[in-house]
Amino acid sequence: MQCVKLLGQPLIASDFGRQGAKLHFRIAVVNSYTALGIPVTEALE
Repeated sequence: MQCVKLLGQPLIASDFGRQGAKLHFRIAVVNSYTALGIPVTEALE
């Protein structure tokens, strides 16, 4: 639950570049969790 809380916090950084980096990090975390939920399909012979 702590990860969801961290992702929900507002962007508070000293400059625009750091805000962008935080946003990219959050997107990467969400994408990794999404990838875990996608099933791997293998062809049967």
